[in-house]
Amino acid sequence: MNPLLDKFKEVVSAVFPIVTIVVLLHLTIAPLDNFVFWRFLIGAALVILGLAVFLLGTDIGITPIGQHLGRGLAKSNKVWIVVVAGLFLGFFISIAEPDLHILANQVNMVTNGVIPDSTILVVVSIGIAILMTLGLLRVVFNVPLYKLMAAIYGFIFLLALFTSPEFLAIAFDASGATTGALTVPFMLALSSGVAALRKGGTASEKDSFGLVGIASSGAIIGVMMLSILSGQSEMSGSLDVELHSTNSIFTPFLQEFPLITQEILIALVPIAGVFIIYQVSSLKLHSYAFQRILKGLVYVFIGLILFLVGVNAGFMDVGSIIGFRLASFESNGYLLLLAFVLGLVTILAEPAVYVLTHQIEDVTNGYVKRKSVLAALSIGVGLAVLLSIVRVLIESVQLWHYLLPGYIIAVGLAFIGPKLFVGMAFDAGGVASGPMTATFILAFVQGAAQAIEGANVLREGFGMIAMVAMMPIITLQILGILFKSKSKRRRTEEDA
Repeated sequence: MNPLLDKFKEVVSAVFPIVTIVVLLHLTIAPLDNFVFWRFLIGAALVILGLAVFLLGTDIGITPIGQHLGRGLAKSNKVWIVVVAGLFLGFFISIAEPDLHILANQVNMVTNGVIPDSTILVVVSIGIAILMTLGLLRVVFNVPLYKLMAAIYGFIFLLALFTSPEFLAIAFDASGATTGALTVPFMLALSSGVAALRKGGTASEKDSFGLVGIASSGAIIGVMMLSILSGQSEMSGSLDVELHSTNSIFTPFLQEFPLITQEILIALVPIAGVFIIYQVSSLKLHSYAFQRILKGLVYVFIGLILFLVGVNAGFMDVGSIIGFRLASFESNGYLLLLAFVLGLVTILAEPAVYVLTHQIEDVTNGYVKRKSVLAALSIGVGLAVLLSIVRVLIESVQLWHYLLPGYIIAVGLAFIGPKLFVGMAFDAGGVASGPMTATFILAFVQGAAQAIEGANVLREGFGMIAMVAMMPIITLQILGILFKSKSKRRRTEEDA
């Protein structure tokens, strides 16, 4: 079957529920301006096409690059090369992540340029680079993941005491946004290659998991350090929600195209350059394999442009408009119900979630059924979006009221649960917070925050991605403990 057609079907299944909900709302309780509605449909088409091309490019371009570079680092057998490569590759693979570009653009827009998108991109990517390098060294020196994660999150909660609430929400959202469709496959491929450097010469199944979770915590630390060092606090933000539009349908798309093309070109050239130098100097792949990888990079370039143009020019605006309209009703029932439904259907439709659930079923030899994992994840993410709206509606509820106990539970479970599930769980946060979460649902929550009196779009509008990223860490570790308990019972029965 055509690989592009396969990707196209995957992406349609992810985007279709959102489009269906918008069309139904447009025809019933939240009618949209005609120009806005048509721009949404065009944006949705570009998102589907762009994401399909991008994912195909990732499969044949980015993932093989990660695998080859990981093996190259293992062959070098030198830790300093791992450090240098981790810092360089971590920075540039993060700065090319589409979900991070979306978040950075939202931060820039909501703060009216006080926090430029370039600042978020650079600060987050530096954090990712440092923590990804730490994660690679963990594999090399065989440091237990649960101990490292406990130390990292202990440091994060210490920094949180000195971080403003506005930056706190952005920091934890950045963690979810950086673990997207580009960074996850690259990091997993790199990790599996570097595992061969591990002391003792053996690599275990557990080494394949955990790097993404460690790296994503670098995004949190990076934004927190920005808050502390810049001294900015008590910022307010607003979102310009245009309920009616007199502009043409196509002008926003034409305006976004050259800007996004330039951004993506700058982000991808270093990755391509490193691989080409490695190919010429020592890798020496067959010309067909090398050309296929270059073709994959071209697909990633084209796909990213189409995806980001579609998101910025037509798709995301409707999320904020619908959130604003529903929050303006006298009753908040529609707003709360839609928040839960959006979380429910989005996680069920994410292609990466299906990969993860199959993986868990395979690793546990069918003891943990993928249907039960899907149900747990979907309810968890639905509650995450719902609780984010509750935080918008109730001024006294702050983000740390959710995250502090949530991560204490997550880290605590890491000490008592099966260690294989610990790595899976911390990686799964990035899987749950995919493209639809970073685009439509983020805009939906921010639109609601703009409409609610007393809500700060900068403080309450961000933090939803953080909630979505946290839930699977808890859910999957609980499943791991249940699996362990079930296995013990089975062995007891067999012995009896």
